[in-house]
Amino acid sequence: MHDERSNDGPRGRHGLGFAGYFGGFWAFLLVLVLGTAGLIGGLALQGDLDLRTRRQR
Repeated sequence: MHDERSNDGPRGRHGLGFAGYFGGFWAFLLVLVLGTAGLIGGLALQGDLDLRTRRQR
């Protein structure tokens, strides 16, 4: 792991903007859903996100 800031946020917003502009609402929604799934899957595979833990109240 590294502590440097990532450029993934601006890249994701540019991707969403292009999809929305050129493809319309459904393309925007598709890119949003696939990007979110990719982020969650990547974090889980990398070990930065543990999907098995639950918060105790």
